[in-house]
Amino acid sequence: MTTPAHLIHPRDELMQAMERIYRYRMTTTSGGNLSIREADGSIWITPARVDKGGLRREDIVCVHPDGSVEGPHKPSSEFPFHRAIYAARPELRAIVHAHPVALVAFSICRRVPDTRLLHQARSVCGEVGLAPYALPGSNALGNNIAESFAKGFNCVILENHGVVVAGENLAAAFQRFETLEFTAKTIIKAEMLGGVKYLSEADIAVPRQMAKPFRNFERTSATSAEKELRRSLCEFVRRGYQQRLLISTEGSFSARLDADSFLITPYRVDRNTVTIDDIVLVRGGASEAGRTASRASGVHAAIYARHPQFRAIVNAYTVNATAFSVTPAPLDSRTIPESYIFLREVARIPYGVQFRDPEGLAQRVSPEQPIALLENDGVLVCGTTILDAFDRLEVLESTAEAIINARHLGDIAPMSDTVIDELTAAFLQK
Repeated sequence: MTTPAHLIHPRDELMQAMERIYRYRMTTTSGGNLSIREADGSIWITPARVDKGGLRREDIVCVHPDGSVEGPHKPSSEFPFHRAIYAARPELRAIVHAHPVALVAFSICRRVPDTRLLHQARSVCGEVGLAPYALPGSNALGNNIAESFAKGFNCVILENHGVVVAGENLAAAFQRFETLEFTAKTIIKAEMLGGVKYLSEADIAVPRQMAKPFRNFERTSATSAEKELRRSLCEFVRRGYQQRLLISTEGSFSARLDADSFLITPYRVDRNTVTIDDIVLVRGGASEAGRTASRASGVHAAIYARHPQFRAIVNAYTVNATAFSVTPAPLDSRTIPESYIFLREVARIPYGVQFRDPEGLAQRVSPEQPIALLENDGVLVCGTTILDAFDRLEVLESTAEAIINARHLGDIAPMSDTVIDELTAAFLQK
């Protein structure tokens, strides 16, 4: 049974978060530190000079308001800036500092990622601040960072040092950190393609303005078919997260249960820990009471209504394919046979259609064109099964990455019309 978040000890929260950050190569053995501030002012923090890849709960240190230290190690050498941030922003209760590669790239160029790249990034991270360099562990660095947080930033790039992100709890801080790193990676890849497009504040407001809550219904017991579909959907959602095809709070996956209902991931529930009980049943334009379905539910419902062949749909934010969605560069699937067979011709949907006109978007996809780039909103992939949709998503991201890499090697030579005709006759004609 999963422990409720409010009952997890700070030692365990910090250990689990660091394990996750290290596992996904968002910090190094010696780099980064995390903390949680309790209501009495005590600060739990990761220790100095302890392997981040082998951190144990007993390694976590507590610094009490009187300065006394509880634990077997010294607190992180960066403790002064944690303390300074909490003093500047008393409502913040958790901090993540790390050296993920993409955000370090921004820090050594003294740039900040523009979160207007994606409406989700702007919503989760807000605008990003920049703190001047100072000696690590010094009070001067603490003052520099605290000044940025005092201005209202929740995410701050440190000149030549990485990033600091804070939140009302550790889960919120981690989500901001992960989302910001994803945004930075996507910008880097998109700038390789050229012509990066950013959203206006009016664009960013569209999803909130157009959101229409579903009616609710009180559900009855689940059939064995629904139970099996919930299990399979959870497995692929978690696999998608582990494959870095989804991030913790973004990305939606659904599967058709019958002609009038489908199951879909919930709104803002961690994709790495989603359970069968978190999955939401949507039936006849209403969702089961007590749960909030993904905001993509309206689009998925429109696609299922128009295309009975599709039995699974995924919205995802994969770095390389999303880079194509924020630039005018075409994603030409005529790279290798597998790519063309699985992807066909990839559609491009103007920003906002998915919010304003779900039925119009449903008309733009089909069994012959099952994939679409959603401008500044990731990708949409349809399949005949959960596995089929997931497989296509993996192929899409691999193809996008291969194209970006190939642009640095020389001129890209897509497969000829003759080859495409041959593949179509052999694999795609009914």
